Amino acid sequence: MTKWEYMLIDSKKLPEVEKGIFKQSKVTMEEAENYLNKLGEEGWEIIDLDFDFLIHDTGAFVGVAKRPKV
Repeated sequence: MTKWEYMLIDSKKLPEVEKGIFKQSKVTMEEAENYLNKLGEEGWEIIDLDFDFLIHDTGAFVGVAKRPKV
């Protein structure tokens, strides 16, 4: 049976914010897509994601990712 590890994602609390992956407080769709593709390269599968693009136009997002536990 496959065992999973999970990660909660909050774009406002990511270490990448301080490293400059998100160039401004408002995350663009392109920046979010690049970040999520980076997670995919690390083996993470996004299983839930909620964006604040439409309601408050901040670009912030929260979600859950999983990958097989090694």
